[in-house]
Amino acid sequence: MRPTPSATGCHRDGSPRRSRHPRLLRADPTSPSGPPRAGRSARCRRCGHRIDLYPGTGPRSVALHPAELPIAHVPESWRWHLSGGLAHPHPDGSNWCRIPHALLCPTRTPTCPLSPFLQTIRRELAVRTRLLIDAGAFTPTPQPAGTCARRDPAPANRPVAQILLVRYLAPSLLDAIACVARTRHPCAQTVLTPERPAGRWRLLPTSPHRDQLALPDTLMAVYDLSHLPHTEQQRWRAQRCPTHAATAAAADLALPAWQVFDPRLHAAHIRTRLPRPALHKRER
Repeated sequence: MRPTPSATGCHRDGSPRRSRHPRLLRADPTSPSGPPRAGRSARCRRCGHRIDLYPGTGPRSVALHPAELPIAHVPESWRWHLSGGLAHPHPDGSNWCRIPHALLCPTRTPTCPLSPFLQTIRRELAVRTRLLIDAGAFTPTPQPAGTCARRDPAPANRPVAQILLVRYLAPSLLDAIACVARTRHPCAQTVLTPERPAGRWRLLPTSPHRDQLALPDTLMAVYDLSHLPHTEQQRWRAQRCPTHAATAAAADLALPAWQVFDPRLHAAHIRTRLPRPALHKRER
C-alpha cells in the first residue's frame, strides 16, 4: 500500500512544513583559496527591496537584482553573471543574466535608455515601495542636507586599452581597476600605480584589423600600452598590482575582468576625443 502524500502545508503528525530557500554563494573573505560559501542578501535603503550582495572584481560588493532577466531586454553593458560566488560584469553566453539593482531602483535615475520590459519592472518596484511606506514597514534613508547624492558610474565611462596588440574593454576607470590577487585578504591596490610606467592615450582607427566588417572610418581614444615592456603588459592583462605580479604564490580572487573589445558590440564605449589632461594626469 502506497502512502498518500499530504497536499497541505503540514506533516502527517500536524507539524508545519518548513520550506528552505536556496542559499546564495560568495567567496570567504578570510580564506586564501576563496571557497564559495553561503552569501547574503539585504534591503535597499532607498526603496526597501531585496538585493543580493556578491563580491566582485573590486573591493566593494556588487548589489544585484535577485531575479535573472533575459538578455534581450538588458543593455550589454549592464549584463552580469555569477561564477564561483563572484559577480562578473559581462555575460556568460547564456540567454539569462543578472542586472545591478541601481538600474531598477525606482528612486534612482537610470544612466541609459531602458527597454519597455525594464521600465515595467521599475514601475512595479515603485508601487511596492509606496505600499511599504504607506503600511509603515519601510522608511527611506534621508539624504544628508547640503550634500549631493553619489551618482552611479555611467556604463560609457569604461575605457579601451591596447595590451599586447589586443584591445580590451576595461572593467572600470583605469585608476580604479583593482588587483585580483589575494593572500589573507583581498588586495586593496590597483593595477595603475605611480611608481610604474604608464600607458599613453592615442587616437587609433576603430577597426584595426582588415577581417572585421566595414565600419565608419573614425578614430577612437585608446589607452595604449604597446610601448611598455612585455612583462609590464602581461601584468596589466593579468590584472595584478606590482607587488603580486612578482610572485605566483598569491592565488587569484577572480578572473581578470578585461573584455575583448568589439567595435560593433561596444559602440557605446567609443570616444572620439582624448581625455582632458586633468582627468588622466596619473595615466600619462
